[in-house]
Amino acid sequence: MRSLVSLSVALALVGVAASALAADDLMSPLTPLEAKYLANAKQVTHGFPRAGEGYFSPDGESIVFQAYPLGYPFYQIYSQKLDGKDLRLISTGRGKTTCSYFSRDGKKILFASSHSDPDVGATERKARKEAAEGGRRRYQWDFDPNMDIYECNLDGSELKRLTDAPGYDAEGSYSADGKRIVFTSSRDGDADLYIMDADGSNVRQLTNKDGYDGGPFFSPDDKWVIFRSDRDEKDMLQLYAISVDGKHEVQLTKDLKTVNWAPYFHPSGKYLIWTRADYSKGPRFAGFDLWTMEIKSTDTAFEGGEVTQVTDHATTDILPVFSPDGTKLMWTASRSPDGAPQLWIADWLRGQKK
Repeated sequence: MRSLVSLSVALALVGVAASALAADDLMSPLTPLEAKYLANAKQVTHGFPRAGEGYFSPDGESIVFQAYPLGYPFYQIYSQKLDGKDLRLISTGRGKTTCSYFSRDGKKILFASSHSDPDVGATERKARKEAAEGGRRRYQWDFDPNMDIYECNLDGSELKRLTDAPGYDAEGSYSADGKRIVFTSSRDGDADLYIMDADGSNVRQLTNKDGYDGGPFFSPDDKWVIFRSDRDEKDMLQLYAISVDGKHEVQLTKDLKTVNWAPYFHPSGKYLIWTRADYSKGPRFAGFDLWTMEIKSTDTAFEGGEVTQVTDHATTDILPVFSPDGTKLMWTASRSPDGAPQLWIADWLRGQKK
């Protein structure tokens, strides 16, 4: 998952019950702060115990996301139209599955899964037993060493394994030109960033620092990769950018009383959006909200600028992404009446004509 311990805290606080909502329950009232940047916020996934981490297709008409199937203890990958129609299971239906992404030509879907775990049956039984003994099973991400990256067609057919190194391989996304994939791997014993060709060949290491480096995305011009890392203090994630050749790196946030993760570029390349939580009073009191940061970059320099808070809802807002044309924002939120995390979408007002 493009997340860490912080996400387990966030989702544990919002609950796991879910039900399909009536049409008149889909809209979320926005706070005065949020109304400056968002409009027409509505829920777009329904009927799952929980769903989230969604990404747009290149044409902006469909989404791919992860969700818990009813009666199964691990996330699977689904796709659907923005109107909720044409819901499809994309992954195999077994194992821990996460981190989906559309190829740039819209013909393939990338995701990570442990479905080839030789003991997947035992893993499932253990998870079900934990759920039965403890009621609701607390969400956690354990960096399963059986996790590998796969690609498949839009209907889930022609599944192809792209990584097979020992250790955790996940959190992959394509470059803007579609020729490369950046991902997180623990193949050297520590979670670092790697880049490979889109077919899985020519793997090279991008970062090599102690601690977890993850959640990487290419900049719109393919010159930089943004990511988060807890190299300063375990679990206290901060934002970084590194040039694709690995020669230049900059830390964008440095406040160890906050957790910062899930950075994502606006397609204009002028700013990024991410999730920030204030941990100064401990994780129990941390509220997860969305923020933007102005950025400037050249081939060799990357600079973060003004920071703006976008959401301040009483519930959790995480994992934001922009539509390809930059006019929509989609994120994972617990705004529905039952408090279950689901995908939400809203008009992104910045840069649109009044």
